[in-house]
Amino acid sequence: MNFFTAGGKTITAFSAAEPETPIIYLNTFSNEGQKVFEAARALGCPPFTLVAVSDLNWNHDMAPWNSPPAFKNAEPCTGGADDYLRLLTEQIIPMVENELPCTPKWRGIAGYSLAGLFALYSIYRTDRFSRVASMSGSLWFPGIKEYVASHEPKQQPDCIYFSLGDRESRTRNPMLKTVGQNTEEIQGFYQARGIDTLFRLNPGNHYDHAAERTAAGICWLLNR
Repeated sequence: MNFFTAGGKTITAFSAAEPETPIIYLNTFSNEGQKVFEAARALGCPPFTLVAVSDLNWNHDMAPWNSPPAFKNAEPCTGGADDYLRLLTEQIIPMVENELPCTPKWRGIAGYSLAGLFALYSIYRTDRFSRVASMSGSLWFPGIKEYVASHEPKQQPDCIYFSLGDRESRTRNPMLKTVGQNTEEIQGFYQARGIDTLFRLNPGNHYDHAAERTAAGICWLLNR
């Protein structure tokens, strides 16, 4: 395990013992990188390096553009994803990968909730990631479905994984209740374009088994 800092963020790298393995970048809400890495190993994933980034300004760094609060007493989102993505690609990735014994086999990005939204958005702004996992991604986010339909990724991803809890759309909140339909439509959009993709529905709500769901998505990417 190696620790780094950049731009006020804390980066933890959980490295595979084997050389030339894939590397997955995971943006985390509460420093759950080790829990996800251990859950992935428990699932029997192929060897990989996990790079977990924490100490994020969540509603800023993960948001593609400004959006009002999604529910009462929540903070608004203040579109800082492009700035954070610049930090990730220009500082964090080179710093971490310069310490690896060899170049990663491929590079993926994963995230839960707003970080799942960010993971998907990132492929439209950089060509650094070839595989994406969006678990309980905030695809209710205003404008994201239209953005996906009207923009081209910097490079076509090899595969994209989506998952949601089966109770996440069961809400009176008019913004959040769109998450199921939006996720299905976005996944279908990529599938129609010939991209290897999966949408998995898990039992429970948004907060159930987040680390295990994240590990399952990462394992799917690693097994493609």
